[in-house]
Amino acid sequence: MSESQRNGKLSPWWRRASFLTMALGFSVLLLLTVKAYHEAPPIPGKVTSPDGSVLFTGEDIRDGQQVFLKYGLMDNGSIWGHGALLGPDFSAEYLHTLALHIATSFAQVRYGLPFDNLTPAQRAIVEAEVRTELKQNRYDAQTGVLAVGPSYEAWFRHQSSAWNAYFSSPVKNGGLGAGTIRDPGDLKQLSAFVAWTAWASVANRPGTTHSYTNNFPFDSVAGNTPTADAVLWSALSLVFLLGGTAAVLLAFGKFDYLGWQARPGYLHPKLLGARVTPGQRATLKYFALVALLFLAQTLVGGAVAHYRADPGTFYGFDLAAWLPSNLLRTWHLQLAIFWIATAYVAGALFLAAALGGGDPAGQKKGIDTLFWALVIVVVGSLLGEWAGMRQMLPQLWFWLGDQGWEYLELGRAWQMLLAVALLFWFGLLVRALAPALRNAERREIAGLFLCAAIAIPVFYLPAMFFDGTTHFSVVDAWRFWIIHLWVEGFFEFFVTVMVAIIFLQFGVVTRLTATRVIYLDAILYFTGGFIGTGHHWYWTGQTSFNMALSALFSALEVVPLTLITLDAWDFVRLSRPVADIGHQRVEVPHQWTFHFLMAVGFWNFVGAGIFGFLINLPIVSYFETGTLLTINHGHAAMMGVFGMLGVGLVVFAIRQTVDEALWRDLEKYIRVGFWGLNGGLLMMVVMSLFPAGILQLIDVLENGYWHARSLAYTGSDLARLLEWSRLPGDLVFIVFGVVPIAVAAVRAYFDGRKTIRAAGVPLL
Repeated sequence: MSESQRNGKLSPWWRRASFLTMALGFSVLLLLTVKAYHEAPPIPGKVTSPDGSVLFTGEDIRDGQQVFLKYGLMDNGSIWGHGALLGPDFSAEYLHTLALHIATSFAQVRYGLPFDNLTPAQRAIVEAEVRTELKQNRYDAQTGVLAVGPSYEAWFRHQSSAWNAYFSSPVKNGGLGAGTIRDPGDLKQLSAFVAWTAWASVANRPGTTHSYTNNFPFDSVAGNTPTADAVLWSALSLVFLLGGTAAVLLAFGKFDYLGWQARPGYLHPKLLGARVTPGQRATLKYFALVALLFLAQTLVGGAVAHYRADPGTFYGFDLAAWLPSNLLRTWHLQLAIFWIATAYVAGALFLAAALGGGDPAGQKKGIDTLFWALVIVVVGSLLGEWAGMRQMLPQLWFWLGDQGWEYLELGRAWQMLLAVALLFWFGLLVRALAPALRNAERREIAGLFLCAAIAIPVFYLPAMFFDGTTHFSVVDAWRFWIIHLWVEGFFEFFVTVMVAIIFLQFGVVTRLTATRVIYLDAILYFTGGFIGTGHHWYWTGQTSFNMALSALFSALEVVPLTLITLDAWDFVRLSRPVADIGHQRVEVPHQWTFHFLMAVGFWNFVGAGIFGFLINLPIVSYFETGTLLTINHGHAAMMGVFGMLGVGLVVFAIRQTVDEALWRDLEKYIRVGFWGLNGGLLMMVVMSLFPAGILQLIDVLENGYWHARSLAYTGSDLARLLEWSRLPGDLVFIVFGVVPIAVAAVRAYFDGRKTIRAAGVPLL
């Protein structure tokens, strides 16, 4: 007998278990974050040569990090695997070239021969000496001095000319404008920062036999190979995964009321013909903006992909001189966040009015005000990033331009405005849901809606806990509170709440089922999701303690994604209701919303589940981080899950607001858009991203991480061919996916204003 059949009420243990899961997970995550401050690789006060002269100082390293950020280099290459793939991994490139330089010096001193001319036995001896030299940690914590050998000194003094060569041509640097950095002082400081990251990646952490970055990046010449911890915790994480999956499957087998259970009896499709409030009507311009931002993001993304296939020219036009690749990649990331977040903001406002039973006084005015605030943030931040990268904001680049941190590029002032706008949005939700909070039947689900909503602005605040001078390891810890915890944790929870309310709106599930699914997903997602955030920190200056906990709990993130397959048929059944008169099948009023929700489930399992778990094991991540397999996972999960739901909300609002005649006209665009988006994304993954990622991973294993990220590999014929093979999928995605959706959303706004129904919505 089901829980609902027994007592018709939700057990209080659902609430207690959800709270306990979140409290424990948050506590451990906070502990790991605090430990990042104490375990981060030390920044020496000064680095000295054998004769005692100062090569560079700690201030040079910090200033060099700001140069790295100010010029947007994290959207060109990467440090410790985190950043863009248009250029090399700067720390890996420096480390390998330094190791070869030392090997050449040692070979000349010991044998009087070039390194390449040594016999295998001689080469082995020299390589052993190189590894010993690089692994030795000469940093004195008492004095703050890092003493380096003569070969290190000579190679560092060569770096300014090496950077000049790198910045000389878009062909060499993945699409940066020629002469991106010319100032000798900036070049020296940038060299100091990158040299320090290379040192931290190879010098042994005191008391251990591996580096501060757990021997990342892989480079056998430099002595960086996988640690025993990476192998051990990968194996044990599989045990956690199997155990967690077995426990949840056992629970689903024992308790038949878990998951999406259809309402007993026959469905009344009550949403068809429902009227909309002025506030709901006002959200249509949000959805039109969403579609236009989505179109802009995909066009910019196509240009970024072209830079990977042909960085020197855009079909004969010198695009890098006007719109360099790092700027376009910044826009590509920021536009993705903007359009998806705007869709969720508008969708929440739309659903809140339905759940609350109408608009409070002045709600439409507040929704209009929020819309223009978001427009100001979007336009202002994008222009600021352009001006910042062109060095037009020499003193204000961090505040109004491009912060430089990947995914968090928008200037700090724009971040603050965005946070204020999100708090204002939460206030609008509270006003709309006030009647539901006073209603005994709707109080709990309305409260869960608000809990999920307040997490969006609150957990965006860690984006402001650092600046351009904060230690790179510390920044990466907070940065993934946003990238992983904010997006993959609380956005995921918010998605579950909105889907539950949509199903409740459709009348296909009971309030008990909707509420229970929300708590269940919170328990399952947060059990692995909170602590699992640390899988992004394996190689960024944290210890094996983080690796152990993060690997084990990150594996559990796959468990709820596996359960999607159990709910798949329930989703199909829910989209095929039967009328209660004559038991005749009827057309689903929101069938395309259902289709997009089913697409969310499919891509959640494939993109986040399969592709995500593929790269999360420490031993796999060690070789894979910062390769095309990461991009493969990112596109399939971000677009496939959050993007598809965003488009689904657009379709839901359009269907609910426009009249039948206009809907019949718009539906053909929705139909083409659905298949275009899913087909194009599938083509993109199958024809380009996944096979290219596998081949790049093989190159890492064969030649080292530095090589797979260098022009030697990315500029090869096969790599470029696979980049070009992405073009068909991109075209299908944009032309047959995004464009039809944009046409439908814009037409729904402009044409729908003439025919939208009068105010007032039915209570749930």
